[in-house]
Amino acid sequence: GALLALSKPPGLPVLGRPGELSLAALLPALRRRLGLPAELHVVKAPARECSGLVLLSGCHRATEQLQRFFTDTRQRGQYPATYRAVTVGVPAEVEGEIRAGLCWQQQGDDAAVVLVPAPGRRSLARKEVKSTLTRYRVLGAAGGCALLQLQPRTGEWPPNTPRPPPPARSHPPCASPAFPEQLPVHLTLLLCPALGDHKHSSRVGRVLGVPFLLPPEAAPARTQVLDEELLCRLGLSPQQLRRLPLHLHLQQLALP
Repeated sequence: GALLALSKPPGLPVLGRPGELSLAALLPALRRRLGLPAELHVVKAPARECSGLVLLSGCHRATEQLQRFFTDTRQRGQYPATYRAVTVGVPAEVEGEIRAGLCWQQQGDDAAVVLVPAPGRRSLARKEVKSTLTRYRVLGAAGGCALLQLQPRTGEWPPNTPRPPPPARSHPPCASPAFPEQLPVHLTLLLCPALGDHKHSSRVGRVLGVPFLLPPEAAPARTQVLDEELLCRLGLSPQQLRRLPLHLHLQQLALP
């Protein structure tokens, strides 16, 4: 009775800027429309760029219990969140794990999440670098694309919990990993970027059809490049491609 679940479209932030449409701005109208007695607040939700499950609560006690549950499951090495992604490229292995050290790095006026191949104990202890892990499984493949199940195990941050830098950004409460871009970055490390990833997909280059990883400084963010056959199957022109949303969907949350 205290919980409400809905599906969020991609591009909708949980907490928007002043005057921007956001999930939080819609909650009062949703409460009135459903005739709910208590104010709704967000327990878990995917990041702005992602679509998928949003868990709302009208009871602070229920929210606290759920947040304790999510924390306990992470400490036990379990995977409370399950995502689905459509990728450009098919992983060489049907299932596996992606492990990587990630950190924030300032690049001009913005900050980006970059790979740290061999993080030291000191940087991990200081939380300058986060050790991240994602379990993946290929559910299907066709036409050079794949449908993947993804389970990040690294830190889902509860609402109102301070996050790592950069100061240039603000991160709303969400069910994405400690680094909001963990899953897109891990998919590029798999050499299979998510469809609609216009930020990290440029790091996957190709020579004679064979993919390889480029360093961040050699691959600035740009509109994802797709071959003509895939564009035709999607029914998109090259001009429309920049509006293609990120195909990363929070499909399931485990509850106690």
